Amino acid sequence: MRPIQDAFPLLQTPKKIFITTHHKPDGDAIGSMLALYHYLVKKGHHVTAVSPGELPDFLLWIPGVNILLNYESEPKDALEALSSCDIIFGLDFNSFGRTKHLEKALAEARQPKILIDHHLLPDPVWDYGMSIPEKSSTSEMVYDFINMNNDNALIDKDIAACIYTGVMTDTGSFRFPITTASVHELVADLKHKGLNHSLIHDEVYDSWTIGRMRFLGYVLVDKMEIFPKYNAGLISLTRKEMNLFNVRNGDTEGLVNYPLSISGVRFATLITERSDEVKLSFRSKGDFDVSAFARQYFDGGGHFNASGGRSKTSFIETVAYFKKILSDIHPR
Repeated sequence: MRPIQDAFPLLQTPKKIFITTHHKPDGDAIGSMLALYHYLVKKGHHVTAVSPGELPDFLLWIPGVNILLNYESEPKDALEALSSCDIIFGLDFNSFGRTKHLEKALAEARQPKILIDHHLLPDPVWDYGMSIPEKSSTSEMVYDFINMNNDNALIDKDIAACIYTGVMTDTGSFRFPITTASVHELVADLKHKGLNHSLIHDEVYDSWTIGRMRFLGYVLVDKMEIFPKYNAGLISLTRKEMNLFNVRNGDTEGLVNYPLSISGVRFATLITERSDEVKLSFRSKGDFDVSAFARQYFDGGGHFNASGGRSKTSFIETVAYFKKILSDIHPR
């Protein structure tokens, strides 16, 4: 992968650009993708942004969300945009498999592929890019990308809102260790440009449905297990339980962080039963590397303190296996 600066000449004249992100997109995935979309449109490019799946409800307000194509409901339009584009951008993922439905089409595409991402160990499938795990978020890296092009003046309120959404959600509202001084400098710059940060917090964190709040109560009372001997916490949810509460896309967002609020817990896991596989989310405090843990046991990866994985065995077998291997690890 060549440095992203080597791709700048490709963007000197108007191009047809395709942007996508990972399946089950979160605030950083959508925020970074739409921030880049707005910026490239301002630069005169024709841009199509595609989400591999449905967006969570708490992101449906974000500027530009109406222009997004959802591959699951508009596959023909998405594939036509991919086949006819000049350049492909991949944001907030580094393996085509993370896009699920788009994996094959991306792998077969011959156009230059540009990566902007902050996850560990990118696959060797990108022509240009920047992969910086030390960055708080991909949205911060889009901000950097704009500044690399000397276009800070083009950041308007819409771009600022998209960037802030991604940075805020991926840093846990700026409390995770990955929140560097440069992150706060970024926020200050966005505030000078007219960012209304409190409205974004309201949209993301204070727009819950009654059903989601009751679901959270059920999870904390009946589904959270704590293992003091291993400094670990677990939340496990079956499809039946989620259907009982009519869990919607995004309603499980942030659940994995709750056990970490308990004194002594350094490692938290969320296991959810999906229609085609069992998904796992991992979070940690301190020096326990959940990315390595996910790669070793659950065909996953991600960040040092935040990662994910999957299991091809049944939900019951996955939960049992997870509890068994707890004795092999010692989060501190």
